[in-house]
Amino acid sequence: MHILEVIFRILTIIGALGLFLYGMKLMSESLQKVAGTRMRKILTVVTARPAKGMLTGLVVTGIIQSSSATTVMIVSFVNAGLISLTESIGVIMGANIGTTITPWLITLLGFGKTFDIYVILLPLVGISLPLFFSSGWRRRSWAEVIIGFVILFLGLSLLKSNVPAFEQGTNIFEHFSADTDVSFFDIFLFVGIGILLTVIFQSSSATIALTFVIATEGWISFPLAAAMVLGENIGTTSTAIIASLVANSSAKRSALAHLIFNVLGVIGALILFRPFLLGVDYVIQNIDDVSPFTNHLAIPLGLSIFHTTFNVINTLILINFIPFIVLITMKILPTGDEDAETYRLKYIDSSVLSTSELSLFQAKKEVRHLALRVKQMFEIIPRMLLEKRSKKYDKLLRIVENNEDLIDKMEIEIAKYLTRLSDGKLSDSSTRQVRAMLKIIDDLESTGDQCNSMAKIIDLKNKQNAYFTQDLRDNLNKLFDKLHEAFDIMLSNLDKDPKNIDLKKAEDTEREINLLRNRIREEHIVNINMGKYPYQTGTYYSELFTLSEKIGDYLINITEALEEI
Repeated sequence: MHILEVIFRILTIIGALGLFLYGMKLMSESLQKVAGTRMRKILTVVTARPAKGMLTGLVVTGIIQSSSATTVMIVSFVNAGLISLTESIGVIMGANIGTTITPWLITLLGFGKTFDIYVILLPLVGISLPLFFSSGWRRRSWAEVIIGFVILFLGLSLLKSNVPAFEQGTNIFEHFSADTDVSFFDIFLFVGIGILLTVIFQSSSATIALTFVIATEGWISFPLAAAMVLGENIGTTSTAIIASLVANSSAKRSALAHLIFNVLGVIGALILFRPFLLGVDYVIQNIDDVSPFTNHLAIPLGLSIFHTTFNVINTLILINFIPFIVLITMKILPTGDEDAETYRLKYIDSSVLSTSELSLFQAKKEVRHLALRVKQMFEIIPRMLLEKRSKKYDKLLRIVENNEDLIDKMEIEIAKYLTRLSDGKLSDSSTRQVRAMLKIIDDLESTGDQCNSMAKIIDLKNKQNAYFTQDLRDNLNKLFDKLHEAFDIMLSNLDKDPKNIDLKKAEDTEREINLLRNRIREEHIVNINMGKYPYQTGTYYSELFTLSEKIGDYLINITEALEEI
């Protein structure tokens, strides 16, 4: 064959595999858009019971058709402190079982004998077209699911038709295509190939599809194809490992636990490799009266049974050793100086997850965390007015100044995260939530600025030895109490589903703040005209109650932004 023909054939195979990958990605992300909210809720109510965590991982991965998405989510949740390391391992084990569904779809629909899936691919596109022009985002997402499914099997079809059948006498491949004389070196070599290809493609499903095709065409034998599948189970952990590189030590341990779990399983499978394959062969011969050792067309079914059995047995055995796996990860990655993470965002890192719809949950948590920090910053203001000890007062002032700087940085990082998140495929509802969160963090940053301004005014008042009478302090405290109430309402609304927020309570509190500010301002004008306190003191006092009212405005803006969702 001419060298140009070889290059053209290789590029065609890579293109077919790319089409398969794109279809897989489109179908998975669209399923996540449809089920995103439910998936987030399911994953955040995981309990310490390993069996329940395993079932959760299985269900979520089975629905969204991506173990990588599930494990990356779990790593990010561990990073955020939403679930513990121990809880995460059970979910990851379940995700390993859930990912076996895709090979079964490929086997039954792409390599099946009784039903030709390729006959209905174009009719499926026809069915999806009306959904694309629907006004509802959910129906449009289902259309993308169907198109992703079609592209996936179209890529598989092109892959099958462009990988040539093996011809006897093709040098080295003749050794790999024979079931006899498979050495441990060959097995380990193909485990390594499976790892390498999965790391490159970042999709075990794509690598397994490629394995099915080249094995069916006779290029490699059933044992070597099974060895590749084992390698793919290790290679799929690379996605979570990459995601954990910018996360905290707990998230790194979760990704490491995933790797340890899969490596231990592969070691066990390699020890019993030949008996394992003979057991699979026995099952297939009872089902279809053929052997994957002698009939290459039976290999996809054999590999699907092998893949599922391996993951189920591995999980059922190692789920009892989760504490041991945790201990290993703690030994490899001991607890370091966590103070280095003080200035990290708590729930998100600087890299957006590959699944935008599911990343929204972390962003909402981070916005709530920012709001809580702003409230804590505000709570220092009344303490500064009362504090007489200079060292304690100076410490409070520094806390406010440091918080103002930190809040500015958090607002910038969250805005960057949300902007990158919006570049992904989001539902209409999620798009509105992103817009609302961008407005909310802007109002929270402005609230932090007002708190910092109040601290500077108090500091300037103290340096000028200005004195607030008891009446002035009482009026400010009443205003501060109302702002405390407004902060609590705002935080409560951030915790709720946008459909259930209490806008009326927020509006009533904001109205009370305005009325109180108006009364205080009227009294202030009268008192200044009567000379009850110096003009400079009155200026500081006026600025404090004016800034307080502005904070109330920002807080009601946040609840109104939630209402717009």
